[in-house]
Amino acid sequence: MSEPGRGVHDMGGLPAGPVERSEHDYALWEKRVDALLVLLSDPQRRLLRVDELRRGIEQLGAAAYEEMTYYERWIASVTGNLLEKGVLTSDELGRKMAEVEGRAAADPDGGG
Repeated sequence: MSEPGRGVHDMGGLPAGPVERSEHDYALWEKRVDALLVLLSDPQRRLLRVDELRRGIEQLGAAAYEEMTYYERWIASVTGNLLEKGVLTSDELGRKMAEVEGRAAADPDGGG
């Protein structure tokens, strides 16, 4: 929970509980989000910069920010930025999401 005048993301100087220091395995989708950010921020593409990623994360409402995981915040910001820049449209995004959901429904085990 943030103090008045602070964004929910601004934890500087506030108690936040223990930091989990153990390594963990990343889910495939988390690795893909990381790879997507690397590709989009590549100097030859320059479709997304770290300050744009941060802005998108900071603009999430408090409820969304608190509910989302680290990489969920990243993909929400990446998506918002790409929509804002016209790199993709909401129609394209909706069609692709429906396609992925259809594949998941047809193969709930993910091919495994």
